[in-house]
Amino acid sequence: MTDLPAAALDALSGLAFGDAFGDRWFGILRREGEAPLRARTLPPEPQWRWSDDTAQAVVLVRELAEGDGSVDQDRLALRLAAAYADDPHRGYGASMHDVLRRIGAGEPWRAVVSGQFGGRGSWGNGAAMRVAPLGAWHAADPGAAAEQAARQSEVSHHHPEAVAGAVAVAVAAALAARTRGGPAPARADFLGAVAEPLPRGDVRSGIRIAARMPAHTSVRHAAEVLGSGYRMSGPDTVPYALWCAAGHLDDLHGGLWSTVAGRGDIDTTCAIAGGVIAARTGTASLPSAWHAAREPLPGFA
Repeated sequence: MTDLPAAALDALSGLAFGDAFGDRWFGILRREGEAPLRARTLPPEPQWRWSDDTAQAVVLVRELAEGDGSVDQDRLALRLAAAYADDPHRGYGASMHDVLRRIGAGEPWRAVVSGQFGGRGSWGNGAAMRVAPLGAWHAADPGAAAEQAARQSEVSHHHPEAVAGAVAVAVAAALAARTRGGPAPARADFLGAVAEPLPRGDVRSGIRIAARMPAHTSVRHAAEVLGSGYRMSGPDTVPYALWCAAGHLDDLHGGLWSTVAGRGDIDTTCAIAGGVIAARTGTASLPSAWHAAREPLPGFA
């Protein structure tokens, strides 16, 4: 097994913090409204359990370690299905329950995935939410990050916009990791660089809109314009999550609090933002209470 790059492990840890922290807020906001959010009151649960975002990211990092940074699609499909079978109660989306059960039962993954939604494939955000560690792994070569991100996406999300969303997150994590130890790029420059290699489409358009937003834009307005995952699609999740990350490249703690404020698919937007920011900063700066509360990652991580 290949040694895991520090930036990839940091991205995985940041993703897990974002996922577990964000997931707590669905119930808090429903029960108590936004007062705890405005006061930055930590979720009260003694353990912040992470969801399928982290479960799938762990599988992907194991795949990268086995493949020396590359993705064997057949093996990854079986690994994702096995992880689901071991613990299906991690908040998987309805379509993923069906896909991963069928792959685990022996159906060919290409036929299962490409046949979803009338042959269009899923354009959900699942391929994007798990991919930040892959991007950080390939910090030296954003082109390789984009290529491998597309390969891992195709195993579960066939739609071009889902693939574009995953590529965008991977490129963002690669660029963030490349700047470790140096000054953080400006938000507009960072997002412009992420958008450049993407194919024309909704994800690219959303990121370019995010790059042009004035510096004083509020989180709430950004979420309304870009979407914050209410549709659980790549186009309405990735631009907002990357806008949040790009404005907090030196501040993981502040970035996660800011991302939550956009509501929507909170665990996933926070997982994406957390993975991208931590690819640059690591997670040591988070308060000790966060480290004590978050569900531990597997031993290799």
